[in-house]
Amino acid sequence: MSKHAFSVSMPENLTSPVVFASPHSGSDYDSTFLQASILDGQQIRSSEDAFVDQLFADVPRFGAPLLAAVKPCAFLDLNRATEELDPALIEDVPRRSQNPRVASGLGVIPRVVANGRAIYRGKLPRQEAQRRISQFWHPYHDALQGLLTQAQDKFGQAVLIDCHSMPHEAIATMPARHTNLPEVVLGDRFGSSAAAVVMDRIEAAFVRAGLRVVRNAPFAGAYITQTYGRPSRGQHAVQVEIDRSLYMDEARVRPNSDFFAFKELLGQVAAEIALMDQEEMPLAAE
Repeated sequence: MSKHAFSVSMPENLTSPVVFASPHSGSDYDSTFLQASILDGQQIRSSEDAFVDQLFADVPRFGAPLLAAVKPCAFLDLNRATEELDPALIEDVPRRSQNPRVASGLGVIPRVVANGRAIYRGKLPRQEAQRRISQFWHPYHDALQGLLTQAQDKFGQAVLIDCHSMPHEAIATMPARHTNLPEVVLGDRFGSSAAAVVMDRIEAAFVRAGLRVVRNAPFAGAYITQTYGRPSRGQHAVQVEIDRSLYMDEARVRPNSDFFAFKELLGQVAAEIALMDQEEMPLAAE
């Protein structure tokens, strides 16, 4: 089943310690899932990081791999822990203290999409939740850790660029002091998931491309950056959130007229990030 859980595009020659990954751009909405949902085919895509895998499709040319999810995040959220099961959605899950993500319906099996719209009419069997986790969550994360281990074994360090997109409204509602709204939000969990020199290098690549960048607000990184960011062990993780309005029509979930130009711009950014080598990064703790 793993071949249906993700896709991996490898470079001809692995020359970079950087791994690019897109966990929320999956668009395989199979008929069984759609029939179980009360949303139409357009509404259910509102949580999808649509086209992010396409935006970063050229990274193998720069010596780095690209890992991408196949299933949509409305079906299974790869940026959540397997324990984040929502008792309001999954049968036989005990109600206990929940983190805010699960309480709001955004557990590993989401109950809602953007703007709190319910996905299902009722509950899902616990067995169905476990099937999704077994067949799709574990293979993706096994592949991700495998790519990071491969990079670290070869280069002594590994850097994960966890690629996402954000609705324009997520930044349009930021405090008024932001007269020039950010176009890219970088998350390193306030310095805990990546060394400062790594974060600086990534930020500089986006800034040199003419993009407005902020750190950790409103997105600092979730399960993936928390789990894979281990700077003291030579494994760094940075979440990248890109304003969707830069490249797509959000209402219709279609590329806009700027899509290909923006993809080329991101290619320049990715090429610069991929050039990062172990000489620029701190040594892992012994």
